[in-house]
Amino acid sequence: MVRGGNQRLVISWLVALVLVLLVVLATRNSARRDDDGGQVRSAVRALSAVQRPLPVQPPAQPHPQNVLQTQHVSLVNGRCGSGKWVEGLPPLYIITPTYPRAEQVPELTRTAQTLMNVPNVVWIVSEDSTVASTSVVQYLNESGLNTVYLHVQMPSRYKKVGNKPRGVANRMAGLNWVRENAKDGVLYFADDDNTYDIRIFEQIRWTRKVSMFPVGLVTKLGVSTPIVKEGKVVGFYDGWIAKRTFPVDMAGFAVNVQYLLERPLASMPYKVGYEEDGFIKSLGIKASEIEPLAFNCTKIWVWHTQTKKNEPAKPINHTIATLGTNLKIISEQLWKGPAIKTKS
Repeated sequence: MVRGGNQRLVISWLVALVLVLLVVLATRNSARRDDDGGQVRSAVRALSAVQRPLPVQPPAQPHPQNVLQTQHVSLVNGRCGSGKWVEGLPPLYIITPTYPRAEQVPELTRTAQTLMNVPNVVWIVSEDSTVASTSVVQYLNESGLNTVYLHVQMPSRYKKVGNKPRGVANRMAGLNWVRENAKDGVLYFADDDNTYDIRIFEQIRWTRKVSMFPVGLVTKLGVSTPIVKEGKVVGFYDGWIAKRTFPVDMAGFAVNVQYLLERPLASMPYKVGYEEDGFIKSLGIKASEIEPLAFNCTKIWVWHTQTKKNEPAKPINHTIATLGTNLKIISEQLWKGPAIKTKS
């Protein structure tokens, strides 16, 4: 009886041991499955978090019927959005002249995408138009940048000449806005058909008087730049020197706002090819005082890329097949040609 009891006891211990081993193995397999599943679920959550659209505030709708009443219009978008504002960092006042064309919004988009990576920017978009372009105003409101919109045309006497001084009235309108609203910071003319490396904005921010730097893809020489020796500007390399004291491209210099405000008579002439030279000379700056940036003008961080010209889009032929589709919305975004000012 004792021997049989011992056998039963041994068997019970063996069964218990087997059960314990089975439980341990099951627990380990379950842990592995949980680990694997947990990793998959985490990746899915992360991916979902990236793909899920962020809640955004509906953009303010432009009201062109209000802005058409005056020639000079300012629409200030106070939302920082993508553009950060850092306390104590000098602001950059970027003046961009533009005009109605098929490439207008795409080129403004390219400029805006660069400025979104630059803190403390006030973007002044000055359009050569008798009316405010709804597409431009709407884009600026949606950009999230601190923007100012102006629309102004060149004086009528200059429209009659063959070689028109384009963009001067628009730049002067932006310049006047800066004079009336800014106290410090740096002014820069950034045409919308250029391409910009954000490093140039990082450097021009600390301009004390007037700074200069190379601009690529200008004339057959491929570049317009100050000639620098031992940290000083000693000349200029440009495809068209003419009789200019400062033969530079419009995108090749920046001006300290305080320095500008101390020179209320500084202006840009309505003279084709001499706009930059005339403006810089009116500032009373000497070549020896110019600050060469972009590592003593050895780096090209601005390019006059330009864009292929496009004709106005042909109207979409709406049929029963297009009703209720996206083509209705898309057709409203196509450039149909210059806006025609209607008589009030």
